Amino acid sequence: MNKGKVDVLLGLQWGDEGKGKVVDVLTPKYDIIARFQGGPNAGHTLEFEGQKYVLRSIPSGIFQGGKVNIIGNGVVLAPDLFMNEAKDLEKSGHDLKGRLHISKKAHLIMPTHRVLDAAIEASKGKNKVGTTGKGIGPTYTDKVSRSGLRVGDILDNFQEKYEAHKAAHLKQIAALGYTDFDITEVEKVWMEGVEYLKQFQIVDSEHEINKILRSGKDILCEGAQGTMLDVDFGSYPFVTSSNTICAGACIGLGIGPNRIGNVYGIMKAYCTRVGAGPFPTELFDETGAKIRDLGHEYGAVTGRERRCGWCDLVQLKYSIMINGVTELIMMKSDVLDGFPVVKACVAYELPDGTQTTDLPYELYDAKPVYKEFKGWNTDMTKFTSEDQFPQEFNDYVKFLEEYLETPIRIISIGPDRAQTIVRK
Repeated sequence: MNKGKVDVLLGLQWGDEGKGKVVDVLTPKYDIIARFQGGPNAGHTLEFEGQKYVLRSIPSGIFQGGKVNIIGNGVVLAPDLFMNEAKDLEKSGHDLKGRLHISKKAHLIMPTHRVLDAAIEASKGKNKVGTTGKGIGPTYTDKVSRSGLRVGDILDNFQEKYEAHKAAHLKQIAALGYTDFDITEVEKVWMEGVEYLKQFQIVDSEHEINKILRSGKDILCEGAQGTMLDVDFGSYPFVTSSNTICAGACIGLGIGPNRIGNVYGIMKAYCTRVGAGPFPTELFDETGAKIRDLGHEYGAVTGRERRCGWCDLVQLKYSIMINGVTELIMMKSDVLDGFPVVKACVAYELPDGTQTTDLPYELYDAKPVYKEFKGWNTDMTKFTSEDQFPQEFNDYVKFLEEYLETPIRIISIGPDRAQTIVRK
């Protein structure tokens, strides 16, 4: 029997690694692109042919000709935001209705989920998690407590189901003493979004995906956020509400683990983080500010400043282990083009004075131990082949590969689709 394979593409740091661009570069090799978790809190930015697009819920393979893109059961979907995103794409000439399939089992983010998000965050005071306020956490909470609304519910007796869920949420919001909200307008647009959703192919995605595999076609699975935001293995509680790791692709799409082939791990040549939580290599000096400015490190969805720091190899090694990464993809190498010295964290010093290369339970206490590299001081943004890389950059890449015991297959030297070097 001819069997297709499933390759997985995911972020290895705290999100924002540049997954959108890479999916777009890799998709020509695949028949289907599927998104397996997360919601509209993550923005994947793609730039090509002079246009810039930010995708929040729609898989990044949507720009590749007639390929089918699937929003899997592990995703949480906000009908109003989805509608706005899809209509923007349709305006730019991309026909979605025939090519974008949505799982009946994906959960719906209701307007009251967003209010709950704000109410819960407000109640935490100084212990805020730094959520994007998009209602993701409360939606996953409903899912786990077996009281969620799913995409499939819009096809039958929906209004009644919706009102019951809304009433339950309003009780919770009242109990938190939160009164500063009015969802009248939002709800109107949200209901329009529900009607708009019905124009798409709403499918039993687990059956569809496995039939596609049996027919010999290949699937690329796209994750949102990054490994260190995984609800189990990330820097808890400053994490997202889903499994962002490779195993999440099996759960979020209904795929057997034996179907997973390559696991592409995406990393930046440095490291960033948005919102609260530990970040051992964070820089609070001019270097950090320079990385932020050169890398345009501001959230694609929120516009928030990202915290910036040197590459953390202890953390990356952990992510590679958890995900079973087979190939690395290094983004934004060009951002470090002008630095006289480039550093990478190779161990942590713990409060008792010992050093470790294993990621500890408590990251707040970990002090980075750095190895320094001579900078390459070369503008690499126009390069078209790895033969043009300066020796200092090659030395940095070689060290990373040896330390991480994983090959770096693709190096990105700018935001455009064309600024991508595939190594021999």
